[in-house]
Amino acid sequence: MSKQASAVSATAAPPALIEAGRVAEVAETIIKDTSANPAPLGLMGFGLTTVLLNLHNAGIIGLSSMILAMGLFYGGIAQVIAGIMESKKKNTFGMVAFISYGFFWLSLVALVLLPKFGLADASDHRAMAAYLFIWGLFTFVLFMGTFRTSRALMLVFFSLTILFCLLGFADATGNKDLTRFAGYEGIFCGLSAIYLGAAQILNEVYGRPVLPVGTIR
Repeated sequence: MSKQASAVSATAAPPALIEAGRVAEVAETIIKDTSANPAPLGLMGFGLTTVLLNLHNAGIIGLSSMILAMGLFYGGIAQVIAGIMESKKKNTFGMVAFISYGFFWLSLVALVLLPKFGLADASDHRAMAAYLFIWGLFTFVLFMGTFRTSRALMLVFFSLTILFCLLGFADATGNKDLTRFAGYEGIFCGLSAIYLGAAQILNEVYGRPVLPVGTIR
């Protein structure tokens, strides 16, 4: 009886409503996310800028406008853009990571420039140590969220956690040798992010694992 009623109801429905229903079904089928993967942009922005800054920490190059410009635009703005794109993909981890580290770079540039423009006093060693330690804590929290992603991403966040802790202790103690050691560790951290970004680009372009990332299943 119910099947007959459904058949009668469908037959009695106006053709316009039936056609609208079919259009809705088709629309629901074809709508999908076709936007690009923003993660390589964020990883490259983070990785390249991290390598350059830590070349300075390691005593290889000086702190110049080149590093500040990279921190402002590629490390800062580009990562924020990547994070906004991740939010549209409903990727909470990617959104939090890229936007947070994007603003980390912007805040780091501000820490250098604000005193030069007379807008604020320069931070002392204790203040910078607190700044670095709190970012280390934040990074450790994100590291705990990488255990179900890939070993390459785990390495990025593990090495970044170590980097913040080393730089924090270096500022707290005024130990220049520790700063230089942290610089070399930071270069490794940045290169690991560059590798992961390159892997995501090349693996997508070629449709196969060109650079392994150690996906955790």
